[in-house]
Order: sequence, then structure tokens, then C-alpha cells
Amino acid sequence: MQINKDMTIGEAMRIKPEAAEVLASFGMGCVFCPSAQGETIEQAAMVHGLDLAKLLEALNK
Repeated sequence: MQINKDMTIGEAMRIKPEAAEVLASFGMGCVFCPSAQGETIEQAAMVHGLDLAKLLEALNK
């Protein structure tokens, strides 16, 4: 299953546990925080000023 922009960080990490490492490499250090777990990948990218397409590409490698 592919990770998409509408999935929450929590969903992405359940589908692909290594997603936490990828997110951390993009500067998202609090991926296990309760509020971060409910954020979508798109929201997290916006909050952190990241390129959504690059983030999704890395998450789906």
C-alpha cells in the first residue's frame, strides 16, 4: 500500500514502520507525539515547510 498525503502520520507508520526514520530525516523529530500522530502527511509537510512530493517519494521508496 502506498502512503499518500491524506494519511495521518500514525497510519503511515503502521503501514510502513520505517516511515518514522524517513520523517525524522526530513526534520520531523516528534513523529510519536500524540498530536503528530493525528496530522496528515500533507499537514505535517506544510507545518515543517517541506516539499510534499519529495516527502511522499521518500516515504514510498
